Amino acid sequence: MIETGHLVKLRKELHSYPETAGQERSTAERLRRFISAFNPDRVVTGLGGNGIAFVFKGQEEGKKLLFRADLDALPIKEISHLEYRSVYSDRAHLCGHDGHMTILAGLAEALDSNRPLKGEITLLFQPSEETGEGAALVLNDPAFAEINEPDYVFALHNLPGYPHKSIIINDDIFSSASVGLTVCLHGKSSHAAEPSMGNSPVKALSGIIDALDRIQSDTSLFKDFALGTVVHINLGEKRFGTSPEYGEISMTLRAYRDEDIEVMKKEMIRAIKDICEKDGIRYEYEWIEEFLSLENHDFPVEIIRKAAAELDLETVEMKKPFKWSEDFSHFTKKYKGAMFGLGSGKDQPALHNPDYDFPDQILASGINMFLNIYRLINR
Repeated sequence: MIETGHLVKLRKELHSYPETAGQERSTAERLRRFISAFNPDRVVTGLGGNGIAFVFKGQEEGKKLLFRADLDALPIKEISHLEYRSVYSDRAHLCGHDGHMTILAGLAEALDSNRPLKGEITLLFQPSEETGEGAALVLNDPAFAEINEPDYVFALHNLPGYPHKSIIINDDIFSSASVGLTVCLHGKSSHAAEPSMGNSPVKALSGIIDALDRIQSDTSLFKDFALGTVVHINLGEKRFGTSPEYGEISMTLRAYRDEDIEVMKKEMIRAIKDICEKDGIRYEYEWIEEFLSLENHDFPVEIIRKAAAELDLETVEMKKPFKWSEDFSHFTKKYKGAMFGLGSGKDQPALHNPDYDFPDQILASGINMFLNIYRLINR
């Protein structure tokens, strides 16, 4: 039986002091202080920026496992009357990363009181998940070489809308690939009474929106689900005597499969080029926050199902991948592994909502799942 009272205290402390991507120094230090008491064999700091890893070695040879949690919060204002709500007005843990971190901290405590007999367990706290940068930064960091290459990698994500403590899993793709695209359009301003004397980017901007709709609707282009969403538009100024000279549009492209994202990217840039050349508009573009498709591997998924069954936890088989993205995909591209969902309640506010809060009653289930995964692989 796992006692979680002190872990709830840690979770609430992490919730109160959130840090966004690339700024997680204090969060990593809190975890270092807490987990160092459980005698890890090695601590590696500064991974990919503010990442930190704790290595627990077994007494005998065996499989090496890496369990990952995410450090960063979201740049969203929390709407809450909780005593432990974010002390900041512009950021909060509204995706449950505070709970994910606490689950790994609880796993560290469990490993201290029951040291692994075989293999090796690495608890990785990864920075900058929300921007899609952190996993690649960690994997490409020379300091990551201080950790023995894992045989298997695992991570979980709490999922509102599913029963408490249920385990949500998929054999193939768990979550979508996605990428942000910002296009800047440069025309020429004129008097609003004489728009023909200038070259407004309005028409080009409108054409790009139409092109996005046309491309995402053309099912012949894609093997599976694909979606484009306009997230921001900036055009001109509130000067009623002047037509605009500058426009900007940002959109998110997403698809279940990496190859479909590449098709979307190619088609959008081709359309933008044609539209802007036709209208005489100078343009530039930038790709931002790129996530790969998260593909689960067969054996790790089998182990997750067995671990859940032994714990009498309900297993929910996914019918489709999730449309949101997760940069744990970089790990499963390089190593055999899987991500699974941990149900956080059917009535729980959705992820990234301003009133979301991680439910502490699922902490023990997350810890036990990771422990059981280790035991099943290193029997």
